[in-house]
Amino acid sequence: MFFGLTIEKLLVIGVIAALLIGPERLPRYAETLAHLTTRTRDFLRNAKTRVQDEMGEEFEDVDWRTLDPRRYDPRRIIREALLDDAPVPTVRAASAGAAIEATGTPPPPPGAIRGFAPNETPPFDGEAT
Repeated sequence: MFFGLTIEKLLVIGVIAALLIGPERLPRYAETLAHLTTRTRDFLRNAKTRVQDEMGEEFEDVDWRTLDPRRYDPRRIIREALLDDAPVPTVRAASAGAAIEATGTPPPPPGAIRGFAPNETPPFDGEAT
């Protein structure tokens, strides 16, 4: 099967194309199709060779079946992600925990707008544009 087309369907499409194109132009179109098919096959063969040359010995180690999108199963991916170990706390999370312990209130989230007291002057950078 070729992209879901069977031989019978391809034969019907070929007969309809032959009737629409006509017997005068059919040999020229068939020759063009054969030339295009040959060029496409050569291009794909050269692309495979280039990929093998670029990847080197690692190309033989790749399991291409695992990269097949038809094998994508979101349930399996989620299950594996949930079974992984818990993420390691980052430095930012550790420092936020220390700030909560010291002051009793959590620090504002990054990018939060901080209010100023009525007599407090906001910072100003004269070199900023």
